[in-house]
Amino acid sequence: MKRKIYLDMRSREQALALFLDRFRDFRTGEEEVPARQACGRITSRPVSARLSSPSFHSAAMDGLAVRAEETFGAADDNPITLNISSGQAVMINTGHPLPQDKNAVIMIENIILDEDQGRGTIRAPVYPWQNVRKVGEDNVATELLFPSHHRITPPDMAALLTAGCPKVWVRKKPRVTIIPTGSELVELAPSGQAPPPGKTIESNSAVLAGLAEQASAVVTVTPIIGDDFATIEQHLKKAVASDADLIVLNAGSSAGSADYTVRVIEELGEVLVHGVTIMPGKPTILGIIDGKPVMGNPGYPVSAIISFEQFALPLLARMQGMEKEPATEITAVLAKDIPSRGGIEEFRRMITGKIGDHYVTVPLKKGAGAITTLTRANSMLTIGAESEGESKNSRIKIRLLRPQTTIARTILCTGSHDLCLDLLHDFLKKSTPAYPLASTHVGSLGGIMAIKNTMTHIAGSHLLDPESGAYNTTYIRRYLPGMEVSLITLVHRMQGFIVRKGNPENIRTIDDLVKGDVRFINRQAGSGTRVLLDYELDKNGLDADEIEGYDHEEYTHMAVAVAVLSGKADAGLGILAAARALDLDFVPLTEERYDLIIPTPFLELPMIRRLLEIIQSRDFRGAVETMGGYSTRETGKIVQISGR
Repeated sequence: MKRKIYLDMRSREQALALFLDRFRDFRTGEEEVPARQACGRITSRPVSARLSSPSFHSAAMDGLAVRAEETFGAADDNPITLNISSGQAVMINTGHPLPQDKNAVIMIENIILDEDQGRGTIRAPVYPWQNVRKVGEDNVATELLFPSHHRITPPDMAALLTAGCPKVWVRKKPRVTIIPTGSELVELAPSGQAPPPGKTIESNSAVLAGLAEQASAVVTVTPIIGDDFATIEQHLKKAVASDADLIVLNAGSSAGSADYTVRVIEELGEVLVHGVTIMPGKPTILGIIDGKPVMGNPGYPVSAIISFEQFALPLLARMQGMEKEPATEITAVLAKDIPSRGGIEEFRRMITGKIGDHYVTVPLKKGAGAITTLTRANSMLTIGAESEGESKNSRIKIRLLRPQTTIARTILCTGSHDLCLDLLHDFLKKSTPAYPLASTHVGSLGGIMAIKNTMTHIAGSHLLDPESGAYNTTYIRRYLPGMEVSLITLVHRMQGFIVRKGNPENIRTIDDLVKGDVRFINRQAGSGTRVLLDYELDKNGLDADEIEGYDHEEYTHMAVAVAVLSGKADAGLGILAAARALDLDFVPLTEERYDLIIPTPFLELPMIRRLLEIIQSRDFRGAVETMGGYSTRETGKIVQISGR
């Protein structure tokens, strides 16, 4: 009878070591493939040259093939003339066979030719075998080209062909079967329409399949199955009996799905690990059935990805005789405090860029279901289980998710949110070279403080000074004393109340927010929109305490619009473009100016110069105008401001 064990939670290192140890000698089979189709494959046997390359002595330069001994003594004061007509020297081109009685080549640039007389004069000698590719210079027949478990690169393919190896034995690609489970899951409709209420579009299998295929696996994704013991057991048995090398059950999010998965694995085989001290990814299950690895993968998207990266990818590499290659790490300065729960290893998604001679990294929001935090992130911070977090301004190690050259070209934008930033990012990405714009939304004041602390290249801001009616300048002088900054007008935009279609609460003015039955969604403290709201409340003699939901906060205009669309709120203060994006109604309140604040020395950076070129272009202004709710009458205007 098979041993069935339920283990307590393990650390990531313990869980991975246990998983890999059980499959220490588990290798995929082998197959012989054409050398021209072997790129990226892993050799299963040593590969030896069948031919020497080159197989004949050949010229490495254009010139004259000679016997080196006949050139000895040549100098400026003792030129030597070689007879071409008699065969003493032979004209030869690069790559051509060396005549049998010759052992060197004189470069054509070092010869004074007299073609009419059939001779050439030289003023310097050559030594034997100079400028000649000798037989076997690249490789010699029977010589080892590649050992077992070598990943074949494009240059390797050329070496195989020139060494006379038309085919090569490689590891078969691992076969992975992914079984999405969850009674609440549905496939995305071909039309792209929203799923029925209570149903969720299944997407985890796509990202897991992509990760597996990048690891050279062949993937089968089964249809979605329901959350019940018998169904999961039936499909798991079928997958184990197939040619799959790894089976992944991706759990649904309905209650009890994880319990069914672990119970089925325990019933059919052995549970090695149930629960890992990582976040996201804690519910990971690792098991074995009939000698095959089986993985219970968490249902939340970010958890699913991190769990698969940490456990499935190393195993897929091991199956092919390889080890998972470590990612590039760099040291960066942390822009804000990151608290973490002790006892849990935490993976935080980050945005990183280079400011001056150092890198700066900013955390994205947490949430195992927030897949966009992974699509936006260009780096990852691992906080050890023994730590309670990382402190602002500390120098930390981060793992890069993008090439370091791309991260060095990334423009960090911190501050107020506006939809035009996404448009600007798209224009920048279409540039040559491309300059990604990575924005984090912490409110206008947060952006100004990031400028002060040299934690961002630019800050988006629309802070209204109630006394003067000016935007941003008062706050720059107050919070950036001694700094030279440039204020670039991006847009003028309409702020107002985002309300449900048809405006069922009949919200017309700010006074309607205090009617008692209107649920409001606010922006965070320090945001320009929050400042505007407080200004309008004070101007109209209204008390914020009378507004239901004043303390309920979101960080972007789109988040406010989504709150209204979902019914979480009846109204929120935001921009017209956000209302239009979600087909909501809009009650105008005022027009405001949205600026980009940039330290003046940064204007000389190539990526900032390109950003300004785009902002001042006709194409960008036209694209902004089509979004609605914007005026570009001053877009691109630059004002120099001293914080003194």
